[in-house]
Amino acid sequence: MANFELPDVMKAQFLDAFNTPYILRSVPLPALSSPHDILIRVDAASYCHTDAVLAAGQMPPYPLSYPHVGCHEFAGTVVALPSDSPSLYRLGSRVGVPGRSFHPCGTCFECSSGPSVQDPDADPPGYSVYCQYSQNNGISTPGGFRQYAVVDSRQVAPIPDAMSAVDTATLMCAGVTIYAALKRCGLKPGQRVGIVGCGGGLGHLGLLFAVHMGLKVVGIDNADAPLRLARSTTSEARIVDARIEEAADVVAELGEADGKSDKGDMGIDAVIILPESQKAFDYGVKLLRNHGKCVVVSFPERGFQLSARDVVFRDISVIGSLVGSNKVLREMLEFADKHNVRASVKTFPLSRLNDLVDEYHKAQGGKLVIDMTLRDEVETAL
Repeated sequence: MANFELPDVMKAQFLDAFNTPYILRSVPLPALSSPHDILIRVDAASYCHTDAVLAAGQMPPYPLSYPHVGCHEFAGTVVALPSDSPSLYRLGSRVGVPGRSFHPCGTCFECSSGPSVQDPDADPPGYSVYCQYSQNNGISTPGGFRQYAVVDSRQVAPIPDAMSAVDTATLMCAGVTIYAALKRCGLKPGQRVGIVGCGGGLGHLGLLFAVHMGLKVVGIDNADAPLRLARSTTSEARIVDARIEEAADVVAELGEADGKSDKGDMGIDAVIILPESQKAFDYGVKLLRNHGKCVVVSFPERGFQLSARDVVFRDISVIGSLVGSNKVLREMLEFADKHNVRASVKTFPLSRLNDLVDEYHKAQGGKLVIDMTLRDEVETAL
């Protein structure tokens, strides 16, 4: 094994049970177990809504065991790899790491399918983010809230030279998820997309991606801080406060702007649903013109109720979108680099992960990130 000079132990933040604070401990570095494995020094680790869901015990059966290290969107530098590694990465390579898919089986239907007419963005045969037998960093296996992590070289993406580790980490779940959802909308430049939950981590990135894709963008949210973030993110989107604007009024306004008089032809062409809220889902569907598409990203515990009348009489289609393939991940990073798409972030040192969690529950919007270059008196004393 070729490697940098590495310490014997590292710091990691652990969850010991549901609904408890993280605990910072010193533990041995993880070992490589596959030719596809690479060891990275974690440079930044971003907090996602799924981290909160998992910590609250609302994502059974994960984690599979305690103690558990969370975070499924992080970035780092390659510091060790097997001598027989087939990876194109080398020592010192900077990589972004999503949660899916760690150690896929390589032989199931998903892994063996490859790109197709139905899914041209799928990865080549042998690897799939949809493999039901794979593990997921930060969910079913340890994630990025630690100083070093073993990741699957097939799941990572090279970081553009101009992009920082902090900026990259936010794109490894939030970025690729909303980018893939926008692609799933199947829209052409000039068509209109709605993003419900536009002031959150995924939402404000979605506004930027959509604008640079040449789409007409309508962002929807219902709280002051997220709405402020959405409006400050871009001036090229119509931002709707769902508390004071009825969906029907927004549709009528858009119809007038488009010079349309037929009610069925008014509204938006596709909507992306990010909140775990039935009201948000209903609002988004009401914005759709006939034959519109509803792309669902969130997965509330009790699901969503859908009006059969919308499906039958308005020809509304509803599809889900998980994350993007590794191919889409790389495409998204290149797009973000080209168009300078960056999340609004607030950073914390690893030792203050619990402060980050407290900040998350204030619901101010944007992304919260552990920056491993930051130190404070608590971490220094450990």
